[in-house]
Amino acid sequence: MPFADRETEVEIDGPPRFLPGDKVAARLNVKNDGTYPGRDIGERLVHKGDVGYVRDVGTFLQQFYIYAVEWVDRGILVGMRARELTALDALDTTERAPR
Repeated sequence: MPFADRETEVEIDGPPRFLPGDKVAARLNVKNDGTYPGRDIGERLVHKGDVGYVRDVGTFLQQFYIYAVEWVDRGILVGMRARELTALDALDTTERAPR
């Protein structure tokens, strides 16, 4: 099965897990995959536990939400997937009503 590792869920069929202004933390280290300008490929952009704020929500491949997160202590804005983030706001974002 050559496609067994590919994600099949269409995340954008539901509401985004995070909205602009939400305070989040990185669940893992994130390295530059070549899409972040001005940084070397493989350079660590975000460290596990870093705290940031969602600034915008976009989509990728008409399947996934991409969250533009401002990592204040690092002074950078990085596109992140929901599985790479955890909510730090009092409101549980998994229970958020669609807007």
